[in-house]
Amino acid sequence: MRPTAKFVSTTASVIAILGSLALTLPAKSLADEATIKEGKEVAFDRKKGNCLSCHKMAGGSLEGNIGPELVAMQARFPDKSKLRDQIYDPRTSNPATIMPPFGKHEILTATEVDKVVEFIHSL
Repeated sequence: MRPTAKFVSTTASVIAILGSLALTLPAKSLADEATIKEGKEVAFDRKKGNCLSCHKMAGGSLEGNIGPELVAMQARFPDKSKLRDQIYDPRTSNPATIMPPFGKHEILTATEVDKVVEFIHSL
């Protein structure tokens, strides 16, 4: 094999390996850890988000099973704005839902909704 062809072949192999590794690494959230932590506090607060009353999720206790388990949320909601819409007013995508419209009914402020979205999206 000529040196140029060997170099091209080796370079292509390295690029393929790096690409494979990138697919196995968890996606980095643009939100900082403090925002995710604050979102978790709101989500777990029984007087605020109270997400645990219906959903099972990492870090929770006394979880409910009315709603779906909140796992692999970046795969389920690659477009984070759709997750925000779901939390803000889930009735737009499912009029028969029992999930409260946290933003529409001002259960949470817009800032709190955004923080909960960052936390949920990190799961």
